[in-house]
Amino acid sequence: MIISQLGYYSLIFGLLTSIFIFFNSSIHLKKNNSVISDKLFGLIGFQFLFVFISFISLIYSFIISDFSNETVYNNSHTTKPLFYKITGTWGNHEGSLLLWLLVLTGVLLGFILKSRNEPNNYRLLTTLFQQIIVIGFFIFVLKTSNPFNEIFPVQTEGLGLNPILQDPALGIHPPILYLGYVGTSIIFSAALASMISNYVNKSWAKNIKFWILFSWIFLTGGILLGSIWAYYELGWGGFWFWDPVENVSLMPWLSLTALLHCIVTLEKRELLKKWTIVLCIITFALSMVGTFLVRSGILNSVHTFANDPSRGIYILTFLLFLVLLSFVIFIIFENKNFTQKSEIFILSKETAVLINNWFILYFLSVVLIGTIYPIFLDVILDEQISVGPPFYNKLILPFLIPFVLFMSIGPSMRWIKTNFKIGVKSFLAIVFTLILSFITVYYIGEKNIFVILLFVGFFYLLFKSLDQFREKTKNLAQIFSHTGFSLLLISILLNSFSSKEIVKNIRVGESFTLKNEKIIFKKISVEKEKNYESIIGFFDVLDEKNKIINLQPEIRIYNEPEMATSEASIKTTLFKDRFITINIIKDQNFFNVRYQHKPFMIWIWISTLIIMIGGIFAIFRKNKEVNI
Repeated sequence: MIISQLGYYSLIFGLLTSIFIFFNSSIHLKKNNSVISDKLFGLIGFQFLFVFISFISLIYSFIISDFSNETVYNNSHTTKPLFYKITGTWGNHEGSLLLWLLVLTGVLLGFILKSRNEPNNYRLLTTLFQQIIVIGFFIFVLKTSNPFNEIFPVQTEGLGLNPILQDPALGIHPPILYLGYVGTSIIFSAALASMISNYVNKSWAKNIKFWILFSWIFLTGGILLGSIWAYYELGWGGFWFWDPVENVSLMPWLSLTALLHCIVTLEKRELLKKWTIVLCIITFALSMVGTFLVRSGILNSVHTFANDPSRGIYILTFLLFLVLLSFVIFIIFENKNFTQKSEIFILSKETAVLINNWFILYFLSVVLIGTIYPIFLDVILDEQISVGPPFYNKLILPFLIPFVLFMSIGPSMRWIKTNFKIGVKSFLAIVFTLILSFITVYYIGEKNIFVILLFVGFFYLLFKSLDQFREKTKNLAQIFSHTGFSLLLISILLNSFSSKEIVKNIRVGESFTLKNEKIIFKKISVEKEKNYESIIGFFDVLDEKNKIINLQPEIRIYNEPEMATSEASIKTTLFKDRFITINIIKDQNFFNVRYQHKPFMIWIWISTLIIMIGGIFAIFRKNKEVNI
């Protein structure tokens, strides 16, 4: 109880500090001080410290199972392992909002430390706008989502955490994802500040590029961890389902990717200023839209917090306020910042960046419509529809071909103007790409010209990206990011067309076949763990070479809350995953068994890591211009 009070009053002091920082920043702006005072800098540090104390207090309440705390009572249990007690802190609405606040204040502190050489007015204005966001979330947490509410009488046992969330990957997935999500707030604040202070130039681009890369890397990592978790935990054998909650993380990632290319163009040639600012605003707005959808009760998903619609109304109102504020500032200061015009030649790197931005924004629009349209249809006409993979495939796949072609030729173009010629090396690359694509399509058994064109585009991007290793001045950030992206597309395509699946209801001792493999259900065993009972199935897979592969899927029956989950058993090689799950058929001696071949699954994860490595190379390439 004392710990909860410490956490609560730390939030109160944090809010008061935020209000004081807001007014203190305003005073500094009016006085036009040449430096930010130590007092203001200290206040920003104390603001972060208060939120940090509050967050640690909540973690400690979970660790000691303090069931006088309502959040702990609703999301923990004494039998839970320590790791899941800790991760349960942010596995709920209240705790995750507190984590949001921690990141919000943390990125501001990091910005102030990193921007010491930037103009004072720009730093103060960024602080001012960031405080508007911080204060809004402080009020949201304290008024509707207080993680330190007490219950009486004090309970002796908690309700437990959703068993599906009791997983190592999902334990670290939210903090990494939030660093990406919430990192966009400082991009938004800095964009508005740069407009007001007439600082939209190369220096600003170099300063804010760090935070764009920071958010992009962590958002990529968060999406990757969520995808891996969905693959092995949900038991469907897929890595992406176009679930609305998946989509709301993909949308700001697409916007950040477009923004990253624009900021490099702005840094190099002071072009696309207006478009860069618009993308800064859109990116943060999409992060807020995701927050609204996840916490409004509109979406039903295992990783949403649909408790109180009033929370969604608050976030929606706050989002509209921030968008309106940014729109007004953009209109007022547009002429002040965007008067200079420069000619853009058709054959230039700038044109390639701009065209690929159009493609990315088109993909973003498709995902946004596919996510939002069913919600509006349900609210307005009371009709429920499901928008699934066919919708996205039909609207996105055809445009991937020209998109990757521009990605392929863009890096070889020059700034300002390019004398484009097709040399012998390029011709040979095209011929080799065509041959490899035909061989690949023949191997997977597809006789579709569209599939061939997809492989041609993806392989050509891969070869053009790898060819840059031959250059004297290697741009490792670009090489790794584009190589990783091409490998990702190729892996997804091979996985989509080559996956095989069989579902059988069988007894222990029976067997079935898939392709040239025989799957034998050997036995089951029951084991008791700390917070669940495990029914383990033992399977022998006899492959085409008569080699025996052991798989052991589980059914876990949790005690608090009472719930059964299916845990997949996966054997991974460089070329194929063998994936199996079992489920109990009620009142029968049969088990439902799902066995799958998932080709090139590991390359989906490896390629995404390669993309992240490209971002890491870019973020640590100090004092050098990074071409994307």
